[in-house]
Amino acid sequence: MPCMEQKDVLKALQRDHAAELKLAAKRLKGTARHTKIIPSPVLSETTGHEILLKPENLQVTGSFKIRGAYNKIASLSEEELSHGIVTASAGNHAQGVAYAARERGAKATICMPQITPPLKVDATKAYGADVVLCGEVFDESAARAQELSETEGMIYVPPFDDYEVLCGQGTIGLEILEDVPNVTDVVVPLGGGGLGAGVALAIKTFKPEVRVIGAIPEGSPAEGVAVKRPGDLTFALLNEFLDDLVTVSERDINEMILLMLEKHKLVVEAAGAVSLAALEHLNLRSRKFAEAQGPHVVVPILSGGNEDTVSIGAVIQKGMIARGRIMNFEVELPDKPGQLVKVATILASERANVIALDHDQFKASGHYTNAVSLGVTVETNGPDHIDRILMALREAGFQPKRIY
Repeated sequence: MPCMEQKDVLKALQRDHAAELKLAAKRLKGTARHTKIIPSPVLSETTGHEILLKPENLQVTGSFKIRGAYNKIASLSEEELSHGIVTASAGNHAQGVAYAARERGAKATICMPQITPPLKVDATKAYGADVVLCGEVFDESAARAQELSETEGMIYVPPFDDYEVLCGQGTIGLEILEDVPNVTDVVVPLGGGGLGAGVALAIKTFKPEVRVIGAIPEGSPAEGVAVKRPGDLTFALLNEFLDDLVTVSERDINEMILLMLEKHKLVVEAAGAVSLAALEHLNLRSRKFAEAQGPHVVVPILSGGNEDTVSIGAVIQKGMIARGRIMNFEVELPDKPGQLVKVATILASERANVIALDHDQFKASGHYTNAVSLGVTVETNGPDHIDRILMALREAGFQPKRIY
């Protein structure tokens, strides 16, 4: 999608942000949920600061995107709405636009890449939108949406580079300031940057001393945010209002998804867990505001929870491996009776719960003559427990090889 022209960016920056944000909040009342803050004792204990979650994964359509989409669509005239709405998205923005258009009685057409998972296509259709599958990649879908906008006169709703969309996302910042008046830091995941720009605009407009920290996954296109073109409103706002940027690993993200499931019974998608993964990397000691004594009050935004079951299964497994909650090892046994029982007895005495066994006569390298390869997956209780199990097997004369 073409970015905003510089003159349009400057025009947007001169608008009355306080009034526009309040108007967005008014428009969203009754459509978007005012998501309730959830205290996290487990993360507060880990970080030494008060951590309060802003659960946009519990938002209508499962993500914050409904806010920006609805504010944009609510700002259109009846005449504009009559032409229909069009956008391109493979995910949460699609559902936000479809839902918002239905609320306003407008026809929505969503262009999605052909590889979009059927689950996401169906979820978007369920809100009453027409889905056009076109192109192999997102850029091709976006070009098709632009073409429909030009030829059919449909109103294009951008995912982030639009003032009304950003003000809609900014209502999250208003709710945080209302619900957590003593907040010191807000941590926001950055993808396209719309959420970060909108929240930063809101926080800095109403309470500039609160820090806004962006969080990005390693290798993300937003890394160094400055890759954005200068005519981009999102970039202009992030450039002006973001206090800090933290990079997190995939491993940290997976661990946080697992932690949210276990401790909070919350399903958070990978993009939504980025702000949580950033908590351990925040450099809060370098705070400019010396008057803010004591622990910080940090609000990470969980941006969405639309994770499909296959992905979440893989994430849970990776998270468990990373935390030493599951271990897989191979061990070669002499092919004589009683060896399997011997291994099982050691595992039982070390309180390792066996999840899977793979007993394979053909796999062994022949360390013993007539050896059998035994693959074992056990549930464990952290890295120390894993070390004890492997030590006990070695002391019994086995040579276990840890796979993961």
